[in-house]
Amino acid sequence: MVFSSLLFLFRFLPAVLILYYIAPRKLRNVILLLFSLFFYAWGEPKYVFLMLFTITMDFFIGKGIDKAKKEGNQKKAKRFLMTSILVDLSILGFFKYADFLIGTVNTLTGAGIPLLGIPLPIGISFFTFQTMSYTIDVYKGSTEVQKNWIKYGTYVSMFPQLIAGPIVQYKTIAEQMEHRKENTSDFSEGIHRFMIGLGKKVLIANNIGALWDAIAVLPVDGLAAGTAWLGALAYTFQIYFDFSGYSDMAIGLGKMFGFHFLENFNYPYISKSITEFWRRWHISLSSWFKEYVYIPLGGNRCKIAKQIRNILVVWMLTGIWHGANWNYVLWGCYYGALLLIEKLVLKKVLNRLPGIIQRIYTMFFVVIGWIIFKCEDMAYGISYLKAMFGGFGQGLWNNETLYLLGNYAVLFVLAILGSTMLPKKAAGVVLGGRKRTWAENVIYIAFYAVIFFVSVAYLVDATYNPFLYFRF
Repeated sequence: MVFSSLLFLFRFLPAVLILYYIAPRKLRNVILLLFSLFFYAWGEPKYVFLMLFTITMDFFIGKGIDKAKKEGNQKKAKRFLMTSILVDLSILGFFKYADFLIGTVNTLTGAGIPLLGIPLPIGISFFTFQTMSYTIDVYKGSTEVQKNWIKYGTYVSMFPQLIAGPIVQYKTIAEQMEHRKENTSDFSEGIHRFMIGLGKKVLIANNIGALWDAIAVLPVDGLAAGTAWLGALAYTFQIYFDFSGYSDMAIGLGKMFGFHFLENFNYPYISKSITEFWRRWHISLSSWFKEYVYIPLGGNRCKIAKQIRNILVVWMLTGIWHGANWNYVLWGCYYGALLLIEKLVLKKVLNRLPGIIQRIYTMFFVVIGWIIFKCEDMAYGISYLKAMFGGFGQGLWNNETLYLLGNYAVLFVLAILGSTMLPKKAAGVVLGGRKRTWAENVIYIAFYAVIFFVSVAYLVDATYNPFLYFRF
């Protein structure tokens, strides 16, 4: 079940909201847990038991760690933690990477080992990282142990963030699991945020993604450079509006139930460096790797050689986390190399350049990175990059380029504006720090209503349209 579906919008969500708010406060976590399990089981009926196993294991391991620490038995606490990490990573590794490893062995040795063909459980990378962060934080003393299985199960399986994040650390919502206070202000903000995300996904991501799909099926050696760049830019905007749209919807849904999830995106396409880009893109994942991998390895507190090692390790793991294919490994290494170059060479140079040049530099390498990320067939990816730089001698543009640009010009303008803070700043200028008038409130509500109903109109005729990050 996906947020951008009629089933979710008009059946599931109204049902869970009604039952949640008519239920006594002490039963609301139970309602949320049951509906979250149903939400997951709708698409993954078998794997809901896998998630329940992970939840139960890490719940009891968390209690074991807490008890061992109170007894002063640090070694026992560490054994509990290592068991949690080993089992969690083994489950993730088996389902996500087994066939990748078998295929690699077959390619290198010709062994002919049959692939397992096991479907990837949706959201496993996200909920695995959540449960791991919980046991690590209990071990470090960063959060109190949760002694109620219902509350812990609700934290892990909560449907707003279950499938594609944000990756919610337990310590950021521990108090909310116990004593959250739902109110009409949060509920209203949640609806608005959800509608923004729905519009991003349905109206922008799906439509501009159609341009990438149309260009990607053309013979790559026949693409003019301009056409290839149009396709690359289309995918660049598609993945941003698709994923940030999901995050907006997740954060909005969380607010409807009284939860305040941390932001996952902060206008990454206005960044002035690759370093800044990764402070603004998929913030919950970057924060997770920083806190649980980069800093434990030594972070920036060690000699430069070890800092280089730490960055490369983190970015190889970031690439692998995204998928079981060599293009994701290459993508991670690509960003690791860019970040190292900025850190060691370019930082001072970039700071002296005009802001517009810094942003062009950043977007140039981000767009290249998305082609590496998108093309699992690395030979095709290399050919596509070659086409972007005129390597097939098809010229800078042709009639096809102009035709596609004409058809998608308005959408590109909307995507560019929506990737910046300009709409938000414009609204701030209009209001000038004051509260909206009655008439402005009517316009405000009407604006979101239009987004919602136009999105629904698109969904009526749409086929299944999952979010891009569901596969990770």
